[in-house]
Amino acid sequence: MRVELSEVTLDVEVSGEGPAVLLVHGFPDSHQLWRHQVPALNAAGFRTVAPTLRGFGASDRPEGGPAAYHPGKHVGDLVELLGRLDLDRVHVVGHDWGSGIAQALTQFFPDRVRSLSILSVGHLASIRSAGWEQKQRSWYMLLFQLAGVAEDWLTRDDFANLRDMLGEHPDAEDVIETLRAPGALTAALDIYRAGLPAEVQFGPEPPAVPLPETVPVMGVWSTGDRFLTERSMSGTGEYVAGSWRYERVEDAGHWLQLDQPEKVNELLLSFLKENS
Repeated sequence: MRVELSEVTLDVEVSGEGPAVLLVHGFPDSHQLWRHQVPALNAAGFRTVAPTLRGFGASDRPEGGPAAYHPGKHVGDLVELLGRLDLDRVHVVGHDWGSGIAQALTQFFPDRVRSLSILSVGHLASIRSAGWEQKQRSWYMLLFQLAGVAEDWLTRDDFANLRDMLGEHPDAEDVIETLRAPGALTAALDIYRAGLPAEVQFGPEPPAVPLPETVPVMGVWSTGDRFLTERSMSGTGEYVAGSWRYERVEDAGHWLQLDQPEKVNELLLSFLKENS
């Protein structure tokens, strides 16, 4: 369904009945990332709300450069979306950039969040303190800051370099096909340019804002993640004021919900039922 908000119209999949679960994807995906989780959550008595974020997939790509894709804009979209759907409090599940957005939503609007499940990407302070190995794995984030240069490099030879980066992504070809649309790749990259400029990645560390005491948090990391170290997620517990649960998923890459859907579903259902 298409949901019109004040600034953008989002492509959103809503299904099921019961307590609501907001599923937030990351780069370079869409709500299709959650196609294995939605049926399992619906069958277990949860309503799912899976939006495609602004700049991605079939959702609007507003003009205005990186500022139009700042993580705060995404948080605003999600809060407005919940209002449009008459949802007061929801469980929130985020992957990749969706994890960062979900954490920001939880920090600024804790009264709207029943529980928080973060996949792959931990607290920013934990990522920054995870050492040199994590900085090496994050090399591409600096490349993505270079407007024009990054687009040229990623699309060269029919997206050969992006295809290499996506590696084990089960939906790599579908993702690349979506990014062929005019302006689509730049819009997808602009979240990095607005949210993780070099100053944020390598500048002086600001005071860490912990996730609020009132919201239970589960972090899930997969052993085959090429972009994120285990320490970057396991250390997130230091920045959680309330209850914290950490889980590892074996034999899965960065897109663990596609590689090991049954295991991810099992973890999500266990955590959601504990906190419903």
